[in-house]
Amino acid sequence: MIKIGTALFEACEELEREKGISKDVIIASLCDAMVTAYKKHLKQKEVPNVEAILDEQSGEIGVFRTKLVVENVEDPDLEISLEDAKEIDDEVELEDEVKIEVTPENFGRIAAQSAKQVITQRIREAERKLVLDEFMEKKGTLTTGIIQRVENRNVIVNIGKTDAIMPQKEQIPGEYYKSGNRIRVFVLNVKETARLPQVIVSHAHSEIVRELFELEVPEIEDGIVEIKSIAREAGYRTKIAVTSNDPDVDSVGACIGPRGSRIQTIIGELKNEKIDIVRYSENPVEYIVNALSPARIVSVDILADDEYSKEAFVIVPDDQLSLAIGRDGQNVRLAHKLTGWKIDIKSESQAAKMEYAPQHQQVEEYDEEIVEDEVDEIAEEIREEQEYALDEEDTAAIEGEDVEAEDSIEE
Repeated sequence: MIKIGTALFEACEELEREKGISKDVIIASLCDAMVTAYKKHLKQKEVPNVEAILDEQSGEIGVFRTKLVVENVEDPDLEISLEDAKEIDDEVELEDEVKIEVTPENFGRIAAQSAKQVITQRIREAERKLVLDEFMEKKGTLTTGIIQRVENRNVIVNIGKTDAIMPQKEQIPGEYYKSGNRIRVFVLNVKETARLPQVIVSHAHSEIVRELFELEVPEIEDGIVEIKSIAREAGYRTKIAVTSNDPDVDSVGACIGPRGSRIQTIIGELKNEKIDIVRYSENPVEYIVNALSPARIVSVDILADDEYSKEAFVIVPDDQLSLAIGRDGQNVRLAHKLTGWKIDIKSESQAAKMEYAPQHQQVEEYDEEIVEDEVDEIAEEIREEQEYALDEEDTAAIEGEDVEAEDSIEE
């Protein structure tokens, strides 16, 4: 047996406190290292029935080989005679198994070198597994971290036992990420790698808004108010559709809070990002009207509503068109994401022109056919009689009518 003292156990306890690695993992690693060193000492890759045993009370460790007690020994590596076994244990009988210490002399230095390598590897594996398990549970949730640095446009965020990566596409446009600042991020994905797991986080994910509302609005946490859908363009604007499962609770009012206290906290967390809270409705017309707020809506016509497409035609007052569409189409784009409906918005004047256009087009097409017939007749007369000719004014008139007809059709 090799005396190792109490220092190992103290180191195990320290590792367990700092990194959460169990003391049993370290002890098992040390025993495996002893067996590996023993095999190297014998210069054999496979040595059956060999194990290392650590006595925590005495602080000693040794290598033991299990042998079967037999009357006639045929394989000394696996068997032992009853007489020799009695010297180890008086109560042993035939067909019993006994453990015989086979720790080589001057084995301490060799074992220590092997143990260092094995224990280091096992600690890394155990730490990697702990991080992987922890963040697999956190995947899809909100967590708080500290910004470490910015590398190649990626923000490195420490979120506890590891550093997470926030890619550029998961950052809020225009946001300045300063080292040392605390930041609330969404754990987007956890990738298993050869070293520590790679954790991908987001500061622009729409689920961050959901988590913030769940934290700030007790009615959502209790299930009284339900978030049906979220559409977000990070750093600019978010639309969130909510409904109440209790007729006595106003879903929008609960999210806003007394004097806007709840929504203001969330807006502050999102760096003054605009948030529209709309009421969800099973009625698609009502839902679309709510989603397009703050614009006023004149009418909503459902063009298609099936498993393949959902399309709606919306008419708004002339002075509300730009508000309904939003800057760069943002309002209607978010409404589309929120409701799942493809929305075509026109002003009242545009819609009036569209109603008149089909009749106008039919008239012009009919006139165009008349003009074409007249030209054909004149051409036929020229070929047949060779006497008639169109003067320049008639030709210009005919061509002018033709061009007007084509222009009206294109309109």
